Amino acid sequence: MNKNVFLLFTILFIATIPACKHRTPQAESAETKKQKAVELPTLEIKEKLFIAQTNDVYLNPDEYMGRRVSLEGLFKTDSYVGSEQTFRFVLRYGPGCCGYDGTAGFEVSWPQGQEAEYPVDDDWVEAVGVLDSYEEDGYPYIYLSLESLEIKEERGAETVLH
Repeated sequence: MNKNVFLLFTILFIATIPACKHRTPQAESAETKKQKAVELPTLEIKEKLFIAQTNDVYLNPDEYMGRRVSLEGLFKTDSYVGSEQTFRFVLRYGPGCCGYDGTAGFEVSWPQGQEAEYPVDDDWVEAVGVLDSYEEDGYPYIYLSLESLEIKEERGAETVLH
């Protein structure tokens, strides 16, 4: 499945698509983003309004870039035909037209030089990190630059409606 088809299926919930190998930093410096993350309270994306809160981030990215975010969900990996790169997400399922095609959540990645192990698909995790973005083929994409990624014993709802 190519990126355009994937984007078409997930646009309802404005789910992110995978990162490319080369992340292009946006206008804010890394130091500015770190300062912003320290100054603002952590945005805790809860189960009750999971889709609404993640959608708000995608619809208003300038208000959230550099902000620390915490969310729980399923850990998932994906790759695209012709790509050797694995992409990682923390997400929940939402209503969709064809089964599990409606998802909400974020792509996650450890900062370069800080590689750590990732869980296996379908582990329930809590991800904490700073929202950042990169550009691929002229389009900006949002991802969570991880500070922690912890496997949780107690699972929340895999499918959410709001």
